Parts: sequence; structure tokens; C-alpha cells
Amino acid sequence: MATDTLKNAPGAKGAAGGLRRLLLDNGALTALIILVIAMSALSGDFLTTDNLLNIGVQAAVTAILAFGVTFVIVSAGIDLSVGSVAALSATVLAWSATSQGVPVWIAVLLAVATGIACGLINGVLISYGKLPPFIATLAMLSVGRGLSLVISQGSPIAFPDSVSHLGDTLGGWLPVPVLVMIFMGLLTALILGRTYIGRSMYAIGGNEEAARLSGLRVKRQKLVIYALSGLFAAAAGIVLASRLSSAQPQAAQGYELDAIAAVVIGGASLAGGTGKASGTLIGALILAVLRNGLNLLSVSAFWQQVVIGVVIALAVLMDTLRRKAGATPVAAGTSPARKGPQRLKYALALVLAAAVVGGLTLVNNGSSGTKQKVGLSLSTLNNPFFVQIKAGAQAEAKKAGVDLTVTDAQNDASQQANQLQNFTSEGVDSIVVNPVDSDAAGPSVRSANKADIPVIGVDRGVNKAKTAALVASDNVEGGRLGAEALAEKLGGKGRIVILQGLAGTSASRERGAGFQEGLKAYPGIKVVARQPADFDRTKGLDVMTNLLQAHPDVQGVFAENDEMALGAIKALGSKAGKSVQVIGFDGTPDGLKAVEAGTLYASVAQQPKELGRIAVENALRAADGKKVDATVKVPVKVVTSKNVAGFGG
Repeated sequence: MATDTLKNAPGAKGAAGGLRRLLLDNGALTALIILVIAMSALSGDFLTTDNLLNIGVQAAVTAILAFGVTFVIVSAGIDLSVGSVAALSATVLAWSATSQGVPVWIAVLLAVATGIACGLINGVLISYGKLPPFIATLAMLSVGRGLSLVISQGSPIAFPDSVSHLGDTLGGWLPVPVLVMIFMGLLTALILGRTYIGRSMYAIGGNEEAARLSGLRVKRQKLVIYALSGLFAAAAGIVLASRLSSAQPQAAQGYELDAIAAVVIGGASLAGGTGKASGTLIGALILAVLRNGLNLLSVSAFWQQVVIGVVIALAVLMDTLRRKAGATPVAAGTSPARKGPQRLKYALALVLAAAVVGGLTLVNNGSSGTKQKVGLSLSTLNNPFFVQIKAGAQAEAKKAGVDLTVTDAQNDASQQANQLQNFTSEGVDSIVVNPVDSDAAGPSVRSANKADIPVIGVDRGVNKAKTAALVASDNVEGGRLGAEALAEKLGGKGRIVILQGLAGTSASRERGAGFQEGLKAYPGIKVVARQPADFDRTKGLDVMTNLLQAHPDVQGVFAENDEMALGAIKALGSKAGKSVQVIGFDGTPDGLKAVEAGTLYASVAQQPKELGRIAVENALRAADGKKVDATVKVPVKVVTSKNVAGFGG
């Protein structure tokens, strides 16, 4: 029965061969040490106690998910559903404990049971339904995310305070998520190395048919393996929601890929038969160190994705080189040869790394700049509206002569929490945040409050935390104005559809609520359909195309942003601006061009560049201890073909 422990190939002799074998067999640890040294050299803010604890917290959720995925990959399977199962489990806990009044401890058990049930369903589909693991877990990815949205109605649910303590610290400095990560890692190591099911995983991954012929009940073992993956996903979801103080139906999107990447980077083979808990932990730490360090270095979020992809590719290449080098598995329960000398090499490598890092820290301690530093965390940069906020902020920062670091949360509340924590540990003078979700941003902003760093909200507020000012347009008022403009254009009667934004975001909720409020004055307007298109132009095109099949006589469209409106215009073709009137929201350059062309009747414009400029202006005032207004309103206006020429954005 094979394990993941490797011994040196016979041809590897001498110091050079030993070093080569050491690097090949421990590539993940070597990469982590090199990364820490590099980041310490490049940023004086990296190797601080607060930042290292931040890295631990940011690695926790990915690591817990990855521990569960390790079981699956060791047995030559794959699980793409863990991110959705994590979100579903957290949603079940929050919904049952708040909306249904279930005692918290029972709600926690329900959440854990949800994760295990999802894993068991995966196992049944794979073992007894003969579905490929990729297909079975891909289906569960969709089912889990859909159920999470159904239960929550697309909105975040406040997490019980008693469970939210999992996202806090012990003694004011030791993060609980790190302790949970360590516990789950030890449990993983125990299961893999000391239990019958753990040995079965290696046997199944090494050769499933041989394992079956040896007497293993492979189908039943796979049920347990995928149930364990679901259990760990539930634990990760609870920890993530605790950090955010709310269960986000869209949480952990894409985390399944990070979890798989952590396992592979840690030395496991996608072919099965190899993998260990310590390697998975190192893989998760590498991803966290990369993201943290690149944030501190102000590297674009887009380039961060490129770097992560390159690291994953190199990890798989390392695995291929290791196997080609002739490494052979060692029988279970045995130890690799020459263990003493290997341990000595590890110790010397760690001492050398510590010495280099320590020296770099001393060099960097006195090299901090004198410029003021401002951190700007935007919910996404895949939307022209937020790109314009960034442009306005950068223009004001350049004018004031300050350093502005811009991060992109990619509509992920947990990623934004990490970025805000990085700003705090970096010691910026002030922070500007455009929250993905107002509740989820609260805990990270409270950390900045404790560090006496003033925080400015832009476009959306932050709940349960102190902000020096909120620079925003009134989304509710904008929605109401949009309803009035569309109703008046249609003469007070007609059939319309609504294209909603990303489920769970405050902008979508507020704009939709304002629009509904405005329609109350026009009983002749009938909403025949409302569907989410996630603030995306392509999805707006697809959703509108589908809606036209069911409602070909529609006369009006309200889209909660210009991107979806532009997609709807494309779907409507020659009807746009003639038999069907479309109203968007944001006043983006493309939206205003469509208004000028007559295909878009109107856009509720928010002047995003002005939002960014005023936000940075107030952030600098707050950093200097000057008084700022608690709320700074940037006027919204309905832009039509009559006034678009005079609108500067």
C-alpha cells in the first residue's frame, strides 16, 4: 500500500544529488522559504507580527477546504463543489439560527450535517451512479450555490454572535481561524497516517482495481472520503462566515480551485496515491503569502491571477520532474533512508532562511518613505463604474502627492476582508473602501478602527463599524428616479422587465428597492419578469434574449447598471429606443454614448469620478485630524438625450 513518502533514487549520490533530491522532494517548502525571503526584501511591512498573523488568517479557509480536498485527491478523485458547499452550510446555520429560531448548537449541527450530506451525495453519484468525479461535483457546485441563494433569497444573513467568535482573536492577538486551521490539519494528518480509511485512500489512489481485489470495499470507502470533504467544507464555511459576521450566499466562489491548487502545490499528485496534510498546509500558505505580498507591493489584482496561475503550473511541473527523477514510494509504516542527515539539511536550511530574513528586516526597518499612504479597496474592477472611481481617486492622489494603493476584491467579501487587513497591518494613513457587502466589511473596518486608521466609505456604507465619512450617491433615490423616468416615458402604463445585479450586494438591493418604491405611483406599469444578470453585459444579453422569448411584447427595461442595460440593448436590436425603452444606472462612458445614440433612453448617473476624488480628499483630511462631514452626498441625475451633451461625468 503506497503512501506519499518518497526515498532517494539509487542514482542520486553525493552532496549535489542529495541537494537535488531535497529540492525535488520538498519543493513546496523550498518555494515558501524563497517567497518569504523575497517578500521580506521587497516590502518592509511584510515581516511584522500583525502581517504574519494576517497571512495565517487569510490562509485558514483555503487550508481547511484543501485538507478535505486532500482526501479526495489522494484517492485519485476531484471535488469542485467545496466552495458552494461551504457557502450553503454557512447559510443553513445563519438561516436556521436567526429566521427559524433554532438553538445555535443545533444550527451548527445542521450546517455540519449539510456539508456531510452534500459529500455523501457526491460519493453516491460517483460510486454507485458511475459518474466521473468531475461531473458529479460540478453538478453539486451548481446545486449547492443555487440552494444557498434560494434559502437566503440572495441576501446576506447575519451570523449568530456566539458563532461569530470563531472569527475573533484570543487574548487580543491570536486569531481563532488559525487555531481551527491547525486543529483541522492535525486531524487530517491523523486520518491519513493513522487510520484504516487513510490507508485505504492511498491504496485506491495508487491502483483502484488492485485495492478492490485486495478486499477493500472501494465504493463504501469513497462515500466516506467525499463525506469527509463535505465535513471540512462545512467547517471552512462556518469559519469564513464568522470572519465576515454574515453568511454570504455568493461566498467562497472559486475557492475550490484555490483548494485544489494548495493540495497540488503541496506535493500531491492529481493521479492519486500521494499527498499529505503538511504539504497541503504549505500550499495554502504559499497562496496566502503570494496574495498578501503582492497586495503590499501594490500589484494589480489582474496580475496576481497571472502569478497564481504560473505558480500552480510550476507546482505540477515539479511533480512531473519528481516522478521522472525516479522517486519511488516507500511502504506504509517505513521511513526513508538517511533520515538523520535529511533532518540536518532541513534545520540548516531553516536557520539560513531565518538569518537572511532577519537581516532583510533590519535593513527595511529604516527604509520607510515619508509620503502619506492611502489604501483603496474596490468591490470590483471588472465594471466601468468602479474603474472611473479608481480614476478619480488616482487623479486626486497624484494632485495631493500621496501614494495610493488600489485593490480589487472581485466581488468577493472575504477577499476584500483580507485586503483591508493588509492595509491595516501595512500601517496606511487612511483607507477608502467600497464594500462588496456592508455587513461583511464590518469586522475588518473595526480592526482599522482599533489601529486608529480613519476609514472612508465610498458608494456604499459599512455596518457595525466606524467610518469617518460616507461619500455616496443615494442608490434608493436613484432607483426611484429611474422608475419615474421610465413610467413617464411609457405614459404611465406598460409591461416591463427588471435586470437585477449581483445577488447579495447592497447596490442591487437598494436600487431595486428604490425602483419598486417609485413604481407604486404608477399602477399601470406591470413588472412581468425580474432576473439577475450579475451586473455583467454578456449576462444581460443572454438573460434579455431569454426573457424576450417569454415576453415578446415587453415595452420597457430597467437594468440596475449600464452594463446590463447595454447587453439588453444588444438583445433587443432594432426595438431598443423605439418600441422598447431601456433605462440603465451609473452613467458610464459607454452608457452615455448609448443615450446619445438613442438606444438607451436614460441612465441614472452617479458621477463616479467625482465619488473617487471626494473620497480620497476626505481620507486625507481625516488622516490629518481635520473635521470631515459624516455623509457627503454626490448628486445623482437622470441623463437623457436632452441633457447628455452637458453631462461631464
